[in-house]
Amino acid sequence: MQALRLPRLNQTIGSLAAFVLAAIMAVGIAWICALAIETRSAHAVTSRLMTEGYTWANVSADGLQVHLNGTAPNETARFRAVNLAGTIVDSGRLRDGFEVTPAQSITPPRFSVEMLRNDDGIQLIGLLPQGPTESLLIDAAKSLSPDLPLAEMLETAAYPAPDGWDAAMAYGLAALKLLPRSKISVDATGVRITAIAESGGEKRGLEAELETTRPKSLAVSVDISAPRPVLTPFTLRFVKDAAGPRFDACAADTEKARDRILAASRVAGVEGPIVCTIGLGVPTPKWAEAAEVGIRAVNDLGSGTITFSDADVTLMAGSEVSQALFDRVLGEMRAAMPDVFSIAATLPKKPSATADGPAEFTATLAPDTGKVELRGRLTDDRVQAAVDGFARANFGADNVAVLTRLDGDLPNGWPERVLAGLASLSLLESGTLLVRADTVEVAGVTGSQAARARMSQILSDQLGQGQTFKVDVRYDATMDPLAALPTPQDCVERVTAVQAGRKIAFAPGSAEIDVAASTLMDAIAASLKGCDGVTMEIAGHTDAQGSEAGNLGLSQARAEAVKLALQGRQVDVSNLRAQGYGEARPIADNGNDTGREANRRIEFTLIGAAAKPEGQPLAIDAAAADPAAEPGAQPETDTGYDFSGDDSASVAPAELTRRPEPRPK
Repeated sequence: MQALRLPRLNQTIGSLAAFVLAAIMAVGIAWICALAIETRSAHAVTSRLMTEGYTWANVSADGLQVHLNGTAPNETARFRAVNLAGTIVDSGRLRDGFEVTPAQSITPPRFSVEMLRNDDGIQLIGLLPQGPTESLLIDAAKSLSPDLPLAEMLETAAYPAPDGWDAAMAYGLAALKLLPRSKISVDATGVRITAIAESGGEKRGLEAELETTRPKSLAVSVDISAPRPVLTPFTLRFVKDAAGPRFDACAADTEKARDRILAASRVAGVEGPIVCTIGLGVPTPKWAEAAEVGIRAVNDLGSGTITFSDADVTLMAGSEVSQALFDRVLGEMRAAMPDVFSIAATLPKKPSATADGPAEFTATLAPDTGKVELRGRLTDDRVQAAVDGFARANFGADNVAVLTRLDGDLPNGWPERVLAGLASLSLLESGTLLVRADTVEVAGVTGSQAARARMSQILSDQLGQGQTFKVDVRYDATMDPLAALPTPQDCVERVTAVQAGRKIAFAPGSAEIDVAASTLMDAIAASLKGCDGVTMEIAGHTDAQGSEAGNLGLSQARAEAVKLALQGRQVDVSNLRAQGYGEARPIADNGNDTGREANRRIEFTLIGAAAKPEGQPLAIDAAAADPAAEPGAQPETDTGYDFSGDDSASVAPAELTRRPEPRPK
């Protein structure tokens, strides 16, 4: 029995082992098949996605499932990648694990505007944020040039204005109103201004006002150019006599040329400040070289005068110069002088005398009365009438006494010499004129610092090349109407001194000046005597109590009330500007009564061309300093033209063609 059971047990165990082995083999085969399917599916999907450019997709398989992972650049790319994978394997086997790059906010555009203004109108070009800026800008431009066309090429974008935009736009618009010939570029980072001024004085005034009104946090670039004056004729006159070496007139075409001329004059012994005007009209770019040669010749002679009038050069030696020295210096000068210049040189001799004495004409301008006596010789009745009419036109019809006699044997050009001398004499307060065959001499006192240079221009131009003249003029500041006037800084200091320890008081919350301040207003009006031409600002300030808008309006009303009160006291207020600043510019703490009282104030400050930059002297344009100065006059004080750093080339012809023709008389 036992023997029978043992074979059956062995048979059962064998069958079970076979079954287990078969199961293991089946599982292994199934696993191998599944692995093959996974690998093939993942490879096929990966190959297709890569072929179509979906390089960001990662494919992996887990059994029959195909997992898609990676970050799609956008939702559209994710959707297309899933669909593409579904064409390779059944979509039910796909597991979408893609992520999508988060959507980024659209970067706002760069807002900017270009404003161009000239005599033909205004152009506005740029991109602005939505809001009132566009309409405000257009309305302001139309108000500046109501009769001229406005070219408006503005676009807007639905984005808020960036930080700093409003301040930059307000400053740019203010600059556009101030500058009639300008290009102004505005963006949130700052303002760039390019403009043209009429003169150096106006240039400095515009720069000062732009700097005064510039917000401290705003980046501003200002480039204002001023034209050079046209000098006709282009004149330089260097003198060395018993009074020492000096310039009667000096002109140069560039900064470098001026430096060369001044250096040569220093070698010749000129001391103290020298003013040499940089202007247009030079006959040749070799002007500085010629001036150096001429100044050196006068210095070598020891005494004499050299006059450049355009390309005509006149050398006059002193009376004590020997013939041998004169010949040597003249020869060296002719050899060194550029070809374009024509030289006439004279060694003076004693004037020839007739039986009646030397032929001469004299005029005496009396001080105080302005009476003029004309004595000496004239050629005929026609010339006498012309001289009489010319003198009455220049000195006044009732101030001329003609005590001349006629002489038909006078030298050629005598009438021209007399008229040129009288024209020069008319620039003096008192003086004398002497006209002889060999010279014209004008001496006297003037209240104009530009008189000496202008007289040199008149005589060199009217007498012509090779003719001798002498200008002996003394400037007297007591006769200068401008010298007696207070400077703009003086005017402000006067008002500040009057207000020291006192203030213009108003009724609380009102623009009505307190009666107690009447005496102070009288004193301020008196301190402004002689300041009619000074541009000043009457600035109103308040404390910080109340609303900002209310304080701004109150300060404006108070400033205007002060201006009106001054007008009622016979002060010329045409150059006074009332401006309220409200609480924006405190000078003390608004947290206590003392500080608030200090902040409630009226201040007088310079504005415009009169404003004085920090640490710089006030500069006055030559034309303004001397209203009688004619175009081309060469002042002995700063003309207001600033060409420091100007290394531009001369605008004269670069090549010599022929010497310029003499100017018509």
